[in-house]
Amino acid sequence: MMPDLPNMPPSPYAALYDLLIPADDELRPIHDLVSFDFVTDLLADTYCHDNGRMAVHPVRMFKYLFLKAHSNLSDVDLVRRARTDLTYKYFLDLAPEDGVINPSSLTKFRRQRMDDDKLLDKLLAHTVEVAKEMGLLKGRTLIVDSTHSRARYGQKPIGQAIIAVNLKRIITLSKEKTG
Repeated sequence: MMPDLPNMPPSPYAALYDLLIPADDELRPIHDLVSFDFVTDLLADTYCHDNGRMAVHPVRMFKYLFLKAHSNLSDVDLVRRARTDLTYKYFLDLAPEDGVINPSSLTKFRRQRMDDDKLLDKLLAHTVEVAKEMGLLKGRTLIVDSTHSRARYGQKPIGQAIIAVNLKRIITLSKEKTG
């Protein structure tokens, strides 16, 4: 079952985010400006609405994948870092004392929810649309230079690789725009 959209739960420690995460941190404007609600709309049909165990919300799971692409980490390393990094917890809308997911949940999410290539195309198209609305992409054409490619053990499927490239481009353009 799909839970309600995650919001930052009330916490006596929430003030730590304002104290310890600088205003110019690259994830802060993305968290504050980009609405990831489109993920819920695109993935709603992949969840049973009246049966089963409550799942981690797809927006939070997509944010984990965003952080994974942004930081170029394995699932295990991402979850390990999310457990202690307040910037990651802030981006994931978790209270500082909240726990994180099990790394195997990311694998299951990718297999069960993100397996459809058309879905990845929709997420990519929406990501580019959001970037244009934010003024991060100016032109009507997006050209991706594929001259350089990384050879790694266990490479990502092409859809995930394209999303990762575009997310990194949006972050770079966001940094240039905000200063």
